[in-house]
Amino acid sequence: MAELHDLSAVALRDSLRKGEVSSAEAAVHFLGRIERHTPLLGAFVTVTAEQAMDTARAADTLRSSAPVDELPLLHGMPLAFKDLTDVAGVATSHGSAALEHKPAVSDGPLVAHLREAGVICLGKTQVPEFGLTAYSENRVAPPSRNPYAPSRSSGGSSGGSAAAVAAKLLPFAPGTDGGGSIRIPAAACGLVGLKPGRGLVPAGESLGDPARLVVAGPLARSAADAALMMDALASSPADTRDGAYLAAIEQEPPRLRIGVTLDSPWSGTFPFTPDQEALDALRTGEELLEHAGHTLSDATIRYDNRYPDAFTTAWTAPVGAARISPYREALLAPLTRTFRRRAQQRSAAKLNEALALLRQFQRDTVTQYAQWDLMLMPALAQTPRPVGWFTGTAHGDGRWPSAQWAGDADGDYRKQCEFAPWSSMVNVCGLPAITVPVHWTGGAPGQGLPMGIQLVGPKGSEGLLLRVACQLGF
Repeated sequence: MAELHDLSAVALRDSLRKGEVSSAEAAVHFLGRIERHTPLLGAFVTVTAEQAMDTARAADTLRSSAPVDELPLLHGMPLAFKDLTDVAGVATSHGSAALEHKPAVSDGPLVAHLREAGVICLGKTQVPEFGLTAYSENRVAPPSRNPYAPSRSSGGSSGGSAAAVAAKLLPFAPGTDGGGSIRIPAAACGLVGLKPGRGLVPAGESLGDPARLVVAGPLARSAADAALMMDALASSPADTRDGAYLAAIEQEPPRLRIGVTLDSPWSGTFPFTPDQEALDALRTGEELLEHAGHTLSDATIRYDNRYPDAFTTAWTAPVGAARISPYREALLAPLTRTFRRRAQQRSAAKLNEALALLRQFQRDTVTQYAQWDLMLMPALAQTPRPVGWFTGTAHGDGRWPSAQWAGDADGDYRKQCEFAPWSSMVNVCGLPAITVPVHWTGGAPGQGLPMGIQLVGPKGSEGLLLRVACQLGF
């Protein structure tokens, strides 16, 4: 039998349900891998081994007494949650040294939902401060690193979770995405990352999110594994049968009209030129889609040039409202501190104006996208960046002292927008999108750095996007 970490999430789930592997055995195996690899990768901030084993043993007791068809959908499956999400009895750092890290009183909605689906929580994964950035580096713990090149970042804000899945420390993981936070690390780490459309996964939404940007979705090594997690995220936890996503994953999608674009709403404010590796990934994606029978054509999308300011206003509003002692604000990273100050100085009228503009942006963009069945673009404009590249501390070694964080917040933000210029507008539009790792800079899967494509679909197309990814061989 293959090592447990080499099994797909679907195969591991099936083995757990059949009793071929116990929940305790799976937990021990993955905890051992986490212990061995975290010093290099920095994927985990907290490991909850004792809590995990207690839960796993309870799952094994349930397995011995309940019929298989009454077991929860993800019975005994090990996974972990971003350190932005409350897990009862475990401190939530939000990636910030400015907060007191007290144990959470109860599970957050996403954790509670997946616990009901049968998962075993192994711990908390690395994130940027308050989930604000496209890299997972902070003053709380060592940075999360890319398993394919540890000198490179695993992306953000679900960077620790993506690194853990790519390194097979977890079979799959839930991420949350408010501006690219599933798709950016998925692309950086060679994973399939699905951002569902707005409203499909209520447990992943955030109360402090005035533009309703944030949604939970899967980080996985295949479309089938992502489909399994989507069945858990988007359905009742009490439903023990395979849901629509996994059941339909291998169904051939219809022939689609796909618009190909490099247009970005950030281009006017932050002009950028995609790396050749990004263009190579796009061309590979085009060839795969054409070979599968789909029709591709160039798409010119016109975006409102006021978008960058409006998005930034809405995106940073929650950090302005975060409860932080004035005595601890100096512990914030420069980018967080800068955007927090600006958010606090901004009037309610300015925020409302930005939200209104984003609603109009959504209507205009969705109308343009509707000319095609799907939209295709690179996932990222650049290869995964070196650890410390955004903050100007490129050595990025361990926990950085304050002097090394005296960077340029606006320069940091600009670099992020140039790195991932096709992400945030999908959140604003509330549409589903998937990233697929179609290209490797070394020429073969697992060689060099991964580069991906992003496919964006209309509302309700999550299943179609997963089927297309599966059709392409992922």
